[in-house]
Amino acid sequence: MKLTDLRGILQYIPRFREKVFIISVDGAIVTDENFANILLDVAVLRSLNIRVVLVHGAAAQIRALAKEQRVTPSDLEGSGITDAETLKLALTAANRLTHEILEGLSANDLRAACTNAIIAHPLGIIQGVDHLFTGKVERVDIELLQTLLTQGIVPVVPPLGFDGDGKTYRVNSDAVALAIAEALKAAKLIYITTFDGIIRQGQLIRQMLAGDLNEILSHHKNELAPEAVSKAIHAAAACRGSVPRVHIINGRVDEGLLAEVFSNEGIGTLIYANEYQQIRRAMKKDVRSILMLIKSSVATDELVKRTRPMIEKQLGDYYIFEIDKNPVACVALHVYPEQSQGELACLYVRPSHENQGIGRKMINFVEDKAREFGLNELITLSTQTFTYFQSKGGFAEGTRDDLPPARREKYDQSGRNSKVLVKKLTKPANNETSAIRTVGALTV
Repeated sequence: MKLTDLRGILQYIPRFREKVFIISVDGAIVTDENFANILLDVAVLRSLNIRVVLVHGAAAQIRALAKEQRVTPSDLEGSGITDAETLKLALTAANRLTHEILEGLSANDLRAACTNAIIAHPLGIIQGVDHLFTGKVERVDIELLQTLLTQGIVPVVPPLGFDGDGKTYRVNSDAVALAIAEALKAAKLIYITTFDGIIRQGQLIRQMLAGDLNEILSHHKNELAPEAVSKAIHAAAACRGSVPRVHIINGRVDEGLLAEVFSNEGIGTLIYANEYQQIRRAMKKDVRSILMLIKSSVATDELVKRTRPMIEKQLGDYYIFEIDKNPVACVALHVYPEQSQGELACLYVRPSHENQGIGRKMINFVEDKAREFGLNELITLSTQTFTYFQSKGGFAEGTRDDLPPARREKYDQSGRNSKVLVKKLTKPANNETSAIRTVGALTV
Protein backbone atom coordinates (compact mmCIF):
# COMPACT_ATOMS: atom_id res chain seq x y z
CA MET A 1 0.00 0.00 0.00
CA LYS A 2 1.15 3.50 -0.79
CA LEU A 3 1.13 5.41 2.45
CA THR A 4 0.02 8.48 0.54
CA ASP A 5 -3.22 6.66 -0.28
CA LEU A 6 -5.42 8.12 2.45
CA ARG A 7 -8.33 5.87 1.52
CA GLY A 8 -6.20 2.85 2.23
CA ILE A 9 -5.46 4.10 5.73
CA LEU A 10 -8.98 5.30 6.48
CA GLN A 11 -10.45 1.78 6.30
CA TYR A 12 -8.46 0.81 9.41
CA ILE A 13 -9.20 3.84 11.56
CA PRO A 14 -12.68 2.84 12.85
CA ARG A 15 -11.27 -0.49 14.10
CA PHE A 16 -8.18 1.01 15.73
CA ARG A 17 -9.58 4.21 17.24
CA GLU A 18 -9.11 4.26 21.05
CA LYS A 19 -7.41 0.85 20.90
CA VAL A 20 -4.13 0.24 22.72
CA PHE A 21 -0.95 -0.63 20.82
CA ILE A 22 2.11 -1.79 22.75
CA ILE A 23 5.27 -0.93 20.81
CA SER A 24 8.41 -2.63 22.07
CA VAL A 25 11.64 -1.25 20.60
CA ASP A 26 15.00 -2.98 20.92
CA GLY A 27 17.80 -0.79 22.29
CA ALA A 28 19.74 -1.07 19.03
CA ILE A 29 16.83 0.56 17.20
CA VAL A 30 16.49 3.47 19.65
CA THR A 31 19.97 4.65 18.64
CA ASP A 32 19.49 3.87 14.95
CA GLU A 33 19.15 6.79 12.53
CA ASN A 34 15.68 5.58 11.54
CA PHE A 35 14.31 5.85 15.09
CA ALA A 36 13.27 9.46 14.46
CA ASN A 37 11.01 8.17 11.69
CA ILE A 38 9.54 5.55 14.02
CA LEU A 39 8.63 8.28 16.50
CA LEU A 40 7.06 10.22 13.65
CA ASP A 41 4.99 7.11 12.88
CA VAL A 42 3.99 6.98 16.55
CA ALA A 43 2.82 10.58 16.23
CA VAL A 44 0.65 9.53 13.28
CA LEU A 45 -0.89 6.75 15.37
CA ARG A 46 -1.61 9.17 18.19
CA SER A 47 -3.21 11.63 15.75
CA LEU A 48 -5.64 8.85 14.84
CA ASN A 49 -6.60 8.41 18.51
CA ILE A 50 -4.67 5.15 18.86
CA ARG A 51 -3.29 4.81 22.39
CA VAL A 52 0.39 3.88 22.46
CA VAL A 53 2.63 2.48 25.18
CA LEU A 54 6.37 2.45 24.38
CA VAL A 55 8.59 -0.24 25.88
CA HIS A 56 12.31 -0.31 25.18
CA GLY A 57 15.21 -2.71 25.62
CA ALA A 58 18.83 -1.85 26.39
CA ALA A 59 20.99 -4.86 25.42
CA ALA A 60 22.98 -3.00 22.76
CA GLN A 61 23.72 -0.11 25.10
CA ILE A 62 24.75 -2.42 27.96
CA ARG A 63 27.16 -4.13 25.60
CA ALA A 64 28.61 -0.78 24.52
CA LEU A 65 28.95 0.48 28.10
CA ALA A 66 30.61 -2.74 29.19
CA LYS A 67 33.15 -2.44 26.39
CA GLU A 68 33.76 1.20 27.27
CA GLN A 69 34.29 0.39 30.95
CA ARG A 70 36.15 -2.83 30.18
CA VAL A 71 33.86 -5.02 32.21
CA THR A 72 32.13 -8.24 31.27
CA PRO A 73 28.35 -8.16 31.78
CA SER A 74 26.87 -11.30 33.32
CA ASP A 75 23.92 -11.17 30.90
CA LEU A 76 22.70 -8.95 28.06
CA GLU A 77 19.10 -10.00 27.49
CA GLY A 78 17.61 -9.64 30.97
CA SER A 79 16.78 -13.32 31.29
CA GLY A 80 20.08 -14.70 32.60
CA ILE A 81 22.08 -13.77 35.70
CA THR A 82 22.30 -10.06 36.52
CA ASP A 83 25.10 -9.30 38.97
CA ALA A 84 25.55 -5.94 40.71
CA GLU A 85 27.92 -4.59 38.03
CA THR A 86 25.57 -5.53 35.21
CA LEU A 87 22.64 -3.94 37.06
CA LYS A 88 24.59 -0.66 37.21
CA LEU A 89 25.18 -0.87 33.46
CA ALA A 90 21.49 -1.63 32.88
CA LEU A 91 20.37 1.34 34.96
CA THR A 92 22.71 3.73 33.15
CA ALA A 93 21.76 2.39 29.71
CA ALA A 94 18.01 2.37 30.43
CA ASN A 95 18.02 5.90 31.82
CA ARG A 96 19.92 7.24 28.81
CA LEU A 97 17.57 5.53 26.36
CA THR A 98 14.45 6.66 28.20
CA HIS A 99 15.75 10.23 28.04
CA GLU A 100 16.40 9.94 24.28
CA ILE A 101 12.90 8.60 23.72
CA LEU A 102 11.32 11.39 25.75
CA GLU A 103 13.32 13.94 23.77
CA GLY A 104 12.17 12.39 20.50
CA LEU A 105 8.53 12.31 21.54
CA SER A 106 8.75 15.94 22.64
CA ALA A 107 10.15 16.84 19.22
CA ASN A 108 6.94 15.41 17.74
CA ASP A 109 4.74 17.39 20.15
CA LEU A 110 3.77 14.26 22.07
CA ARG A 111 3.31 14.26 25.82
CA ALA A 112 5.12 11.36 27.46
CA ALA A 113 6.21 10.11 30.87
CA CYS A 114 8.61 7.48 32.15
CA THR A 115 6.82 5.10 34.51
CA ASN A 116 7.51 2.62 37.27
CA ALA A 117 4.51 0.55 36.21
CA ILE A 118 6.30 -2.81 36.36
CA ILE A 119 6.16 -4.45 39.76
CA ALA A 120 8.72 -7.24 39.84
CA HIS A 121 10.17 -9.83 42.16
CA PRO A 122 13.47 -11.70 41.90
CA LEU A 123 13.59 -14.46 39.32
CA GLY A 124 15.27 -16.40 42.10
CA ILE A 125 17.22 -19.64 42.10
CA ILE A 126 16.67 -21.80 39.03
CA GLN A 127 18.30 -25.23 38.84
CA GLY A 128 20.57 -24.24 41.66
CA VAL A 129 21.66 -20.93 40.08
CA ASP A 130 20.82 -17.62 41.78
CA HIS A 131 19.87 -15.03 39.15
CA LEU A 132 20.58 -12.21 41.62
CA PHE A 133 19.17 -8.92 40.24
CA THR A 134 17.25 -10.43 37.33
CA GLY A 135 13.55 -9.89 37.89
CA LYS A 136 10.27 -11.33 36.73
CA VAL A 137 7.11 -9.31 36.17
CA GLU A 138 4.76 -9.84 39.10
CA ARG A 139 2.06 -7.44 37.97
CA VAL A 140 1.47 -4.27 35.97
CA ASP A 141 0.16 -1.05 37.48
CA ILE A 142 -2.80 -0.88 35.11
CA GLU A 143 -4.37 2.13 36.83
CA LEU A 144 -1.23 4.23 36.32
CA LEU A 145 -0.95 3.34 32.62
CA GLN A 146 -4.64 3.84 31.91
CA THR A 147 -4.60 7.22 33.66
CA LEU A 148 -1.75 8.36 31.43
CA LEU A 149 -3.35 6.97 28.27
CA THR A 150 -6.69 8.61 29.05
CA GLN A 151 -4.93 11.96 29.30
CA GLY A 152 -3.19 11.50 25.96
CA ILE A 153 0.22 10.78 27.50
CA VAL A 154 2.51 8.13 26.01
CA PRO A 155 3.89 5.93 28.82
CA VAL A 156 7.55 5.00 28.30
CA VAL A 157 8.50 1.80 30.12
CA PRO A 158 12.16 0.77 30.57
CA PRO A 159 13.29 -2.86 31.03
CA LEU A 160 13.28 -2.43 34.80
CA GLY A 161 10.98 -3.61 37.56
CA PHE A 162 10.53 -2.43 41.13
CA ASP A 163 9.42 -4.25 44.25
CA GLY A 164 7.63 -2.99 47.35
CA ASP A 165 10.91 -2.33 49.13
CA GLY A 166 12.16 -0.01 46.40
CA LYS A 167 14.63 -2.49 44.95
CA THR A 168 15.26 -2.46 41.21
CA TYR A 169 15.50 -5.54 39.02
CA ARG A 170 16.45 -5.97 35.44
CA VAL A 171 13.62 -7.49 33.39
CA ASN A 172 13.58 -8.77 29.81
CA SER A 173 11.92 -6.10 27.64
CA ASP A 174 10.08 -8.70 25.51
CA ALA A 175 8.47 -10.00 28.72
CA VAL A 176 7.64 -6.47 29.89
CA ALA A 177 5.86 -5.71 26.63
CA LEU A 178 3.96 -8.99 26.82
CA ALA A 179 2.82 -8.34 30.40
CA ILE A 180 1.61 -4.82 29.58
CA ALA A 181 -0.18 -6.00 26.41
CA GLU A 182 -2.06 -8.64 28.38
CA ALA A 183 -2.85 -6.32 31.27
CA LEU A 184 -4.23 -3.55 29.03
CA LYS A 185 -5.92 -6.00 26.63
CA ALA A 186 -4.02 -4.41 23.76
CA ALA A 187 -5.23 -4.80 20.19
CA LYS A 188 -1.65 -5.16 18.96
CA LEU A 189 1.77 -5.93 20.34
CA ILE A 190 4.50 -4.75 17.96
CA TYR A 191 8.12 -5.79 18.42
CA ILE A 192 10.50 -3.49 16.53
CA THR A 193 13.88 -5.11 16.15
CA THR A 194 16.97 -5.29 13.93
CA PHE A 195 15.80 -8.19 11.74
CA ASP A 196 12.94 -8.61 9.28
CA GLY A 197 10.78 -10.92 11.38
CA ILE A 198 10.70 -14.57 12.38
CA ILE A 199 13.01 -16.47 10.06
CA ARG A 200 12.60 -20.23 9.65
CA GLN A 201 15.18 -22.14 7.62
CA GLY A 202 16.23 -18.93 5.92
CA GLN A 203 12.68 -17.92 4.94
CA LEU A 204 10.70 -15.06 6.46
CA ILE A 205 7.39 -16.15 7.98
CA ARG A 206 4.93 -13.53 6.80
CA GLN A 207 1.92 -14.69 8.81
CA MET A 208 1.20 -17.65 11.06
CA LEU A 209 -1.46 -18.92 13.42
CA ALA A 210 -0.21 -18.89 17.01
CA GLY A 211 -0.96 -22.59 17.35
CA ASP A 212 1.34 -23.36 14.43
CA LEU A 213 4.09 -21.25 15.99
CA ASN A 214 3.67 -23.15 19.25
CA GLU A 215 4.17 -26.37 17.31
CA ILE A 216 7.41 -25.06 15.81
CA LEU A 217 8.67 -23.88 19.19
CA SER A 218 7.89 -27.26 20.72
CA HIS A 219 9.40 -29.49 18.06
CA HIS A 220 11.43 -27.44 15.57
CA LYS A 221 12.87 -24.51 17.52
CA ASN A 222 16.29 -25.18 15.99
CA GLU A 223 14.84 -24.22 12.59
CA LEU A 224 14.30 -20.64 13.75
CA ALA A 225 16.98 -17.97 13.48
CA PRO A 226 18.51 -17.63 16.99
CA GLU A 227 17.87 -13.89 17.21
CA ALA A 228 14.15 -14.45 16.56
CA VAL A 229 13.52 -17.11 19.22
CA SER A 230 12.72 -14.73 22.10
CA LYS A 231 10.29 -12.73 19.97
CA ALA A 232 8.65 -15.94 18.75
CA ILE A 233 8.23 -17.28 22.30
CA HIS A 234 6.68 -14.05 23.57
CA ALA A 235 4.49 -13.63 20.46
CA ALA A 236 3.04 -17.11 20.97
CA ALA A 237 2.51 -16.41 24.67
CA ALA A 238 0.73 -13.13 23.90
CA CYS A 239 -1.68 -14.85 21.53
CA ARG A 240 -2.38 -17.54 24.12
CA GLY A 241 -3.37 -14.70 26.41
CA SER A 242 -5.60 -11.85 25.34
CA VAL A 243 -3.61 -10.25 22.49
CA PRO A 244 -5.10 -11.02 19.06
CA ARG A 245 -2.20 -9.80 16.89
CA VAL A 246 1.57 -9.67 17.38
CA HIS A 247 3.86 -8.10 14.79
CA ILE A 248 7.65 -8.44 14.51
CA ILE A 249 9.22 -5.90 12.14
CA ASN A 250 12.57 -4.42 11.16
CA GLY A 251 12.96 -0.97 12.71
CA ARG A 252 15.46 0.09 10.07
CA VAL A 253 12.82 0.15 7.34
CA ASP A 254 11.55 3.68 6.70
CA GLU A 255 7.79 3.97 7.34
CA GLY A 256 7.86 0.30 8.35
CA LEU A 257 5.58 0.76 11.36
CA LEU A 258 2.84 2.43 9.33
CA ALA A 259 3.24 -0.07 6.49
CA GLU A 260 2.80 -2.93 8.97
CA VAL A 261 -0.25 -1.43 10.66
CA PHE A 262 -2.05 0.06 7.65
CA SER A 263 -1.65 -2.54 4.93
CA ASN A 264 -2.57 -6.16 4.35
CA GLU A 265 0.93 -7.00 3.14
CA GLY A 266 2.96 -5.57 6.03
CA ILE A 267 6.74 -5.78 6.10
CA GLY A 268 7.48 -8.38 8.76
CA THR A 269 5.86 -11.29 10.59
CA LEU A 270 2.29 -11.36 11.87
CA ILE A 271 1.31 -13.93 14.50
CA TYR A 272 -2.43 -14.09 15.09
CA ALA A 273 -4.48 -15.68 17.84
CA ASN A 274 -7.33 -16.91 15.69
CA GLU A 275 -8.09 -17.68 12.06
CA TYR A 276 -8.12 -14.15 10.75
CA GLN A 277 -8.69 -15.25 7.16
CA GLN A 278 -12.13 -16.16 5.90
CA ILE A 279 -14.11 -16.67 2.73
CA ARG A 280 -17.56 -15.12 2.82
CA ARG A 281 -20.35 -14.21 0.46
CA ALA A 282 -19.88 -10.79 -1.11
CA MET A 283 -22.13 -7.93 -0.04
CA LYS A 284 -23.11 -4.77 -1.86
CA LYS A 285 -20.39 -2.81 -0.09
CA ASP A 286 -17.83 -5.22 -1.63
CA VAL A 287 -18.63 -4.40 -5.26
CA ARG A 288 -16.11 -1.57 -5.38
CA SER A 289 -13.46 -3.82 -3.83
CA ILE A 290 -14.11 -6.53 -6.43
CA LEU A 291 -13.81 -4.01 -9.25
CA MET A 292 -10.55 -2.67 -7.80
CA LEU A 293 -9.18 -6.20 -7.28
CA ILE A 294 -9.74 -7.32 -10.87
CA LYS A 295 -8.91 -3.98 -12.54
CA SER A 296 -5.32 -4.85 -13.54
CA SER A 297 -6.29 -8.34 -14.69
CA VAL A 298 -9.05 -6.93 -16.88
CA ALA A 299 -6.55 -4.47 -18.37
CA THR A 300 -4.28 -7.36 -19.44
CA ASP A 301 -7.27 -9.28 -20.84
CA GLU A 302 -6.80 -12.07 -18.31
CA LEU A 303 -10.30 -11.58 -16.97
CA VAL A 304 -13.37 -10.45 -18.87
CA LYS A 305 -14.54 -6.93 -18.07
CA ARG A 306 -17.29 -6.66 -15.47
CA THR A 307 -19.23 -3.52 -14.64
CA ARG A 308 -20.81 -2.57 -11.34
CA PRO A 309 -24.36 -3.36 -12.60
CA MET A 310 -23.17 -6.75 -13.87
CA ILE A 311 -21.69 -7.70 -10.50
CA GLU A 312 -24.63 -6.30 -8.55
CA LYS A 313 -27.04 -8.34 -10.69
CA GLN A 314 -25.26 -11.59 -9.76
CA LEU A 315 -23.91 -10.49 -6.38
CA GLY A 316 -25.11 -13.69 -4.70
CA ASP A 317 -22.66 -15.64 -6.86
CA TYR A 318 -19.56 -13.79 -5.61
CA TYR A 319 -17.33 -14.62 -2.67
CA ILE A 320 -14.58 -12.65 -0.97
CA PHE A 321 -11.40 -13.90 0.70
CA GLU A 322 -10.53 -11.38 3.37
CA ILE A 323 -7.68 -10.89 5.79
CA ASP A 324 -8.47 -8.82 8.86
CA LYS A 325 -11.70 -7.74 7.14
CA ASN A 326 -9.89 -6.56 3.99
CA PRO A 327 -10.60 -8.28 0.64
CA VAL A 328 -7.50 -9.79 -1.00
CA ALA A 329 -9.15 -12.25 -3.41
CA CYS A 330 -12.47 -12.94 -5.07
CA VAL A 331 -14.25 -15.69 -6.99
CA ALA A 332 -17.72 -16.38 -8.37
CA LEU A 333 -19.79 -19.53 -8.76
CA HIS A 334 -22.46 -19.20 -11.46
CA VAL A 335 -24.96 -22.07 -11.30
CA TYR A 336 -26.78 -23.69 -14.22
CA PRO A 337 -29.22 -25.97 -12.37
CA GLU A 338 -30.85 -27.49 -15.47
CA GLN A 339 -27.51 -28.88 -16.65
CA SER A 340 -26.33 -29.53 -13.05
CA GLN A 341 -23.24 -27.47 -13.86
CA GLY A 342 -21.46 -24.65 -12.11
CA GLU A 343 -18.98 -22.14 -13.52
CA LEU A 344 -15.98 -21.03 -11.50
CA ALA A 345 -15.43 -17.44 -12.62
CA CYS A 346 -13.67 -14.20 -11.73
CA LEU A 347 -10.94 -15.88 -9.67
CA TYR A 348 -8.36 -13.27 -8.70
CA VAL A 349 -5.76 -12.99 -5.95
CA ARG A 350 -4.03 -9.71 -5.17
CA PRO A 351 -0.34 -9.89 -6.28
CA SER A 352 0.85 -9.14 -2.74
CA HIS A 353 -0.82 -12.37 -1.58
CA GLU A 354 0.19 -14.69 -4.39
CA ASN A 355 2.01 -17.96 -3.67
CA GLN A 356 0.28 -18.34 -0.31
CA GLY A 357 -2.23 -20.98 -1.42
CA ILE A 358 -5.16 -18.56 -1.51
CA GLY A 359 -6.04 -19.41 -5.12
CA ARG A 360 -6.31 -23.11 -4.30
CA LYS A 361 -8.41 -22.34 -1.23
CA MET A 362 -10.82 -20.40 -3.42
CA ILE A 363 -11.02 -23.24 -5.96
CA ASN A 364 -11.62 -25.80 -3.20
CA PHE A 365 -14.26 -23.54 -1.68
CA VAL A 366 -16.14 -23.27 -4.98
CA GLU A 367 -15.92 -27.03 -5.49
CA ASP A 368 -17.37 -27.63 -2.03
CA LYS A 369 -20.16 -25.15 -2.70
CA ALA A 370 -20.93 -26.81 -6.02
CA ARG A 371 -21.17 -30.19 -4.30
CA GLU A 372 -23.45 -28.70 -1.65
CA PHE A 373 -25.71 -27.56 -4.47
CA GLY A 374 -25.82 -31.08 -5.91
CA LEU A 375 -23.93 -30.16 -9.10
CA ASN A 376 -22.20 -32.82 -11.16
CA GLU A 377 -19.66 -30.72 -13.01
CA LEU A 378 -17.63 -27.58 -12.64
CA ILE A 379 -16.44 -25.56 -15.64
CA THR A 380 -14.15 -22.59 -15.98
CA LEU A 381 -12.88 -20.52 -18.90
CA SER A 382 -9.38 -19.11 -19.12
CA THR A 383 -7.19 -17.34 -21.66
CA GLN A 384 -3.91 -17.13 -19.72
CA THR A 385 -4.05 -19.20 -16.54
CA PHE A 386 -5.44 -22.49 -17.85
CA THR A 387 -2.29 -24.38 -16.87
CA TYR A 388 -2.83 -23.28 -13.26
CA PHE A 389 -6.35 -24.72 -13.24
CA GLN A 390 -5.06 -27.95 -14.76
CA SER A 391 -2.07 -28.43 -12.45
CA LYS A 392 -3.48 -27.01 -9.20
CA GLY A 393 -7.21 -27.48 -9.61
CA GLY A 394 -7.44 -30.82 -11.39
CA PHE A 395 -9.36 -29.46 -14.38
CA ALA A 396 -9.13 -31.11 -17.80
CA GLU A 397 -9.42 -29.37 -21.15
CA GLY A 398 -12.85 -29.56 -22.74
CA THR A 399 -14.64 -27.94 -25.67
CA ARG A 400 -17.34 -25.32 -26.15
CA ASP A 401 -19.83 -28.18 -26.35
CA ASP A 402 -19.25 -28.80 -22.64
CA LEU A 403 -20.75 -25.39 -21.85
CA PRO A 404 -24.42 -24.94 -20.91
CA PRO A 405 -26.38 -23.45 -23.86
CA ALA A 406 -26.75 -20.02 -22.20
CA ARG A 407 -23.04 -19.88 -21.43
CA ARG A 408 -22.09 -21.19 -24.88
CA GLU A 409 -23.95 -18.29 -26.50
CA LYS A 410 -22.00 -15.73 -24.41
CA TYR A 411 -18.78 -17.60 -25.20
CA ASP A 412 -19.35 -17.30 -28.95
CA GLN A 413 -20.28 -13.64 -28.70
CA SER A 414 -17.21 -12.68 -26.64
CA GLY A 415 -14.64 -13.65 -29.28
CA ARG A 416 -12.10 -14.33 -26.50
CA ASN A 417 -11.52 -17.92 -27.65
CA SER A 418 -10.93 -18.97 -24.04
CA LYS A 419 -9.96 -22.52 -23.23
CA VAL A 420 -12.81 -24.49 -21.70
CA LEU A 421 -11.82 -26.51 -18.64
CA VAL A 422 -13.97 -29.16 -16.98
CA LYS A 423 -13.92 -31.03 -13.68
CA LYS A 424 -16.31 -33.82 -12.70
CA LEU A 425 -17.64 -33.62 -9.15
CA THR A 426 -18.59 -36.49 -6.87
CA LYS A 427 -22.13 -36.58 -5.58
CA PRO A 428 -22.67 -35.04 -2.13
CA ALA A 429 -23.70 -37.38 0.65
CA ASN A 430 -26.28 -34.97 2.06
CA ASN A 431 -29.91 -34.66 0.99
CA GLU A 432 -30.10 -33.56 -2.64
CA THR A 433 -33.54 -32.03 -2.29
CA SER A 434 -32.32 -29.40 0.17
CA ALA A 435 -29.34 -28.75 -2.07
CA ILE A 436 -31.60 -28.10 -5.03
CA ARG A 437 -33.64 -25.66 -2.94
CA THR A 438 -30.39 -23.86 -2.10
CA VAL A 439 -29.51 -23.63 -5.79
CA GLY A 440 -32.90 -22.16 -6.53
CA ALA A 441 -32.43 -19.51 -3.85
CA LEU A 442 -28.98 -18.73 -5.15
CA THR A 443 -30.10 -18.12 -8.73
CA VAL A 444 -33.15 -15.97 -7.94
